[in-house]
Amino acid sequence: MNKPSTLEQFYKDNFPSCNTGRFSVSPQMGHINVFERGIICKQLAPFSRNDYYKISLIEGRGILHYTDKSVEVTGHALVFYNPAMAYSWEPLSEKQGGYFCLFNNSFIAPLLKDTTVKKSSLFTPTSNPAYNIDEEQAQEIVFIFRKMNKELESAYEAKYEVMRHYLQLLIHEGHKLQPANSTGQKYLNASSRIASLFAELLERQFPVDSTEHELRLKSPVDFAERLSVHVNHLNRAVKEITGKSTTELISARVANEAKSLLQHTDNSVAEIAYSLGFEHASNFNIFFKKQTGLTPLTVRSAQNLRLSQQMQNV
Repeated sequence: MNKPSTLEQFYKDNFPSCNTGRFSVSPQMGHINVFERGIICKQLAPFSRNDYYKISLIEGRGILHYTDKSVEVTGHALVFYNPAMAYSWEPLSEKQGGYFCLFNNSFIAPLLKDTTVKKSSLFTPTSNPAYNIDEEQAQEIVFIFRKMNKELESAYEAKYEVMRHYLQLLIHEGHKLQPANSTGQKYLNASSRIASLFAELLERQFPVDSTEHELRLKSPVDFAERLSVHVNHLNRAVKEITGKSTTELISARVANEAKSLLQHTDNSVAEIAYSLGFEHASNFNIFFKKQTGLTPLTVRSAQNLRLSQQMQNV
């Protein structure tokens, strides 16, 4: 699997001659930094996973590519980047403004006592990591980024604690933008509750970040046992709420992860097959073709061609 890009590599690529304290990474304290987007985000960025988190205020037009999806951003957007996901930014306008902060797990760890932080887009898989905002909301977030930037330049001995508070505020601002049905869900009946727990348990297994460990929950029976319900009860509840069978939902999610691994890693098809619970690559090929209409090698070849064309256009 391709190794995630590190903080050190980020600075080496973008600020090779800078060696100030703001660029140091402390194992104890962790690391956080703030930048203006216009300095870095003017050309196509290749798909990559990173070993750090990132929150970005985007001003300008562009396309955010993530996993196998893309979303066009126009005007202003607040975007949350999780280290486990692969992203690429394709600018469509000459003007690329805004700010972004990047930080590692050590820095944000003390904030995980805040349940809202744990439920935020940084840690909870969402269908779309980008939230459109209006001019007034953008200015409020700009104010937070500018305060963070100013604090980093200060000599205040507790400035990193202050930075955590600003980071926490940014995360809460983003949490307000999440759709109402994505947080604090209320269960209308037992079927709704079971279906929701199934969906959460299914999603927890992804993304797959190692080819050495295969999925533990692969069948409706596996999920039923974990949820302490009879498999027939689980199947009825899921069908009632989603209109799809438990097997269909599991298969679709596994196929989606397979597609992401084929596109964003250099793992062999056999390695991907094993990590997704298939003992033999031939069984995986049959499954993938049935789910997507394509073979694994077709998807990988198309991605390699796309990356080659992107690099030629940079």
